[in-house]
Amino acid sequence: MSSTRMTSGSPYSWMRAALMTTDRRLVGEDDLCFQVLKTFAIVSVGAAMDVLSDVLAVQRTGRPRSMLLGWDAPWAQEFAEVPGAMGFQVILRGSPWLLPPGGAAPVRLHAGDVVFRPHGRAHALADRPDAVPAPCTDASPPLPPGGSRLRSVPGGGTPDPSTDEPPNPSTDEPSSPSTDEPGTRPHGQEVVMLCGAYEIDPAQVHPLVHDLPEVIHLSPTDELRAAVGLLTAELEHPRLGTDAVVPALLEMLLLYLLRRWYAEQPAAPTGWAAALRDPVTAAALHAMHEDPGRPWTVATLAAHAGLSRAPFARRFNALVGRPPLAYLTWWRMTVAARLLRDSDATVATVAHRVGYASEFAFATAFRRRHGSAPGRFRRLT
Repeated sequence: MSSTRMTSGSPYSWMRAALMTTDRRLVGEDDLCFQVLKTFAIVSVGAAMDVLSDVLAVQRTGRPRSMLLGWDAPWAQEFAEVPGAMGFQVILRGSPWLLPPGGAAPVRLHAGDVVFRPHGRAHALADRPDAVPAPCTDASPPLPPGGSRLRSVPGGGTPDPSTDEPPNPSTDEPSSPSTDEPGTRPHGQEVVMLCGAYEIDPAQVHPLVHDLPEVIHLSPTDELRAAVGLLTAELEHPRLGTDAVVPALLEMLLLYLLRRWYAEQPAAPTGWAAALRDPVTAAALHAMHEDPGRPWTVATLAAHAGLSRAPFARRFNALVGRPPLAYLTWWRMTVAARLLRDSDATVATVAHRVGYASEFAFATAFRRRHGSAPGRFRRLT
């Protein structure tokens, strides 16, 4: 198995930190949990960089959010546009109708189906295709951080903000079945769904996400069913550790949604679906994402991908939509923005991590991409 260097800028550096900081007085090296973590780190680091995971990590901000909602017939609900967010609804019970934006034909949904909004665009769900949805209002509460237990919604209404508090698994007691008590699935309600949202930085949206459709309808798979089942159980019956488990399950669910959509795309001559399937282009992308600070050239990227320079450059440009070094610069500036926003690294350190020996050259490239100098960008964000 080939080895991959774990640099401080690598998405795998958390594994190294976890292994190094594990208190071995409490968890010995022979402990099963420690061995699982160690094995996972070794296997993951030895594998090629996962571009999709890397993209989501860089553009995401804040914590993902989730909630269980239920509706009684008759009902029709608009889900307003949420700029800077990716959202989804999973149908757990019932067969509502998806009313897409722009007057497109309604789509009948069934239990297990997923409605995924990669760009946070508006759409509506209803109990019949000709229903007029109730508009979202400023009184409609945002999804709480991490997750919330069930909220029962009257027909055409929205959750009650006064009761929309995250659960406290250390103090909340299980409640008896009811249609309006948190912590239970509503008996007799026509539709129950799992809703979730992920905050992203609109300025850092990767082309891989930017090119996705406005609304995506996915049918269930074993992976999706498993992730949804685990997440639903945590939201319905919060326990110790739920605050950590729910965000992790939401991250996993998002990856499953995107993986499923890309797997379903037909073969195409261009675009990110084609780029990720193409072994030559994918190898170059992996290399740039794995080590953006390396002094890459078209020639070294071509050699890494196993192709001569000119054919590689044409192939990469045709699939990705920009030349290799143009994409490399874009990705470096995206990584740099995340480091400036989320770490205490100096500008000089950030410049070095993304491949610039000169802080001045880095600042010039960063200003060209983000419209401000690195220091000012950090203060503003």
